[in-house]
Amino acid sequence: MLSVGLTHFLVISVVLFSLGIYAVITRKNAVMVLMGIELILNSANINFVAFARYGDFGLQGQIIALFVIVLAAAEAAIALAIVLNIYKTISNINVDEIDTLRD
Repeated sequence: MLSVGLTHFLVISVVLFSLGIYAVITRKNAVMVLMGIELILNSANINFVAFARYGDFGLQGQIIALFVIVLAAAEAAIALAIVLNIYKTISNINVDEIDTLRD
């Protein structure tokens, strides 16, 4: 019988983290970069919950994961408002072409 252990959670977390880093580094669209950041935060949540489950941490991992979810929601709301404002100003949300805000 297959038993799901800490290693399985860590492997899933590493895959999500790697995909998030890949999305942040390679994407030029600001919305896609934000989605990569969300993947990174979700991989951290998996780590918190897995270590709380397989270690003797009680509910601390779940509480921290809940705070990270709240932080991610606030980050998404603020970042999307900034992206919409940038799109309204320069009609483009490519990260490489947003340097005109310096002028």
